Amino acid sequence: MISKVLAFDTATAHCAACLIIDDKIVVRVDPMAKGQAEHLMPMLEDVLVENNLTWADLDAIGVGTGPGNFTGIRISVSAARGLALGLGVPAIGVTHLEAQVHGLARPVVAQVAAPRDHVYIQTFADIISTAVLVPAASDVAKIAPPIIAAEDMIQHIALIARDRAPHVTERPAPYYVRAADAAPPRDAAPVILP
Repeated sequence: MISKVLAFDTATAHCAACLIIDDKIVVRVDPMAKGQAEHLMPMLEDVLVENNLTWADLDAIGVGTGPGNFTGIRISVSAARGLALGLGVPAIGVTHLEAQVHGLARPVVAQVAAPRDHVYIQTFADIISTAVLVPAASDVAKIAPPIIAAEDMIQHIALIARDRAPHVTERPAPYYVRAADAAPPRDAAPVILP
């Protein structure tokens, strides 16, 4: 039985963690614009110690897979994969769009904030749509429920991960909706002379 789940997320301007121990839920959100890579593991260790647990006590790892900041998503997904491998437990990826509408009746439209006055939108019904990027002022954005707080988001990620843990077969992967802002150089690589 899955009774102890640690979920975390670094895809936006915070480090967030949620620990589920049976029916107890502990949430911690540390706002930060940068430095999540250095902050994440000590924060998770603190959450475990404060609840009298060790890494070996965990039954599953949950992780927010985005959409969000490219580097932030990679930080948490890499950490989740590494922890799951080392602990011999499943790692379950949960998108922010899924977490946004967790517990709501279907059909429902999810939205999460995106850069430059846009939102990511996805419809959840019998068939789940592909997420798209739209202006925040668009009509489709107006029909979606309001964006939830970071504390609720990480709790929903943990709850979904706990429910999926017995059935998960694939490793978590980043969920990107748009292409990266950075691109490889167009010029050929320099020739190194002997």
